[in-house]
Amino acid sequence: MTLQNLPARVKLVDVGPRDGLQNEKQMVPAAVKIELIHRLQAAGVRHLEATSFVSPKWVPQMGDAVDVMAGITRRADTVYSVLTPNMKGFEGALAAGANEVVVFGAASQAFSQKNINCSIEESIERFAPVVVAAKASGISVRGAISCAMGCPYEGDVSPDRVELVARLMTAIGVDHVGVADTIGVGTPRAVQAAMEAALKHYDLADISGHFHDTYGQALANTLAALELGVAQFDTSIAGLGGCPYAKGATGNVATEDVVYLLHGMGIDTGLDLDALVDAGAFISNHLGRKSNSRVAQALLNKRATA
Repeated sequence: MTLQNLPARVKLVDVGPRDGLQNEKQMVPAAVKIELIHRLQAAGVRHLEATSFVSPKWVPQMGDAVDVMAGITRRADTVYSVLTPNMKGFEGALAAGANEVVVFGAASQAFSQKNINCSIEESIERFAPVVVAAKASGISVRGAISCAMGCPYEGDVSPDRVELVARLMTAIGVDHVGVADTIGVGTPRAVQAAMEAALKHYDLADISGHFHDTYGQALANTLAALELGVAQFDTSIAGLGGCPYAKGATGNVATEDVVYLLHGMGIDTGLDLDALVDAGAFISNHLGRKSNSRVAQALLNKRATA
């Protein structure tokens, strides 16, 4: 088999500090989150999701967003994204100096209705003021199309729904969309169909993949997206994360595992795998469990026996 269209370089957005930690039951101190971000930066990560400006009532783990953003030693070449579900969140992000905001919309009507009590169309329209305000402030906007391959309530999700969300996000001015397998049920052909649906409204350079590993398909799905020429992916250090709406859903694909895959295929990432393993070990040790990254486990075991 010959793989076609593979990019020479891939950009990884580490979502571990935000998406990875937001569902942790034990509170992670701001100082630990800041140290994790610094370690990711030292490993070469130049685009990361730092935190969320959401109500602490709904996401207690992100209640220290102001402290985290204030404590980061910033790099001029690094993008610090924050999730902003509404104008109040955007105002907090703006004050904290975020240089990208993230909005989201589900490709599943059932998911949208059950979780935010409105249709897909209504959910995207709610973000329009955030996008307008961000553009006025010179801040880029990234959108996440969640449940792009499957939903915990309605099962399989049609690529037509992915196209709908992509079209609506284009209409309100979202710069970039991530096609997200939020509950980790996707397989390669479903991933390619969802990506192709989003490509009807976005250029290849403005699309990324976001794959959870619940069924062990995340690396295969990454490869499927690479075959289409997709050159940006969300990953999570140590495979942190999960979905609060899907029992058993695991975290986003581990940054270390994706870097090992890409480097093994001769694709540049600009990242230092050993330093990433160290960053993953740092946060895993704090959480009191081993890393979800198979690559990290293998390399740590190799170090221990060297």
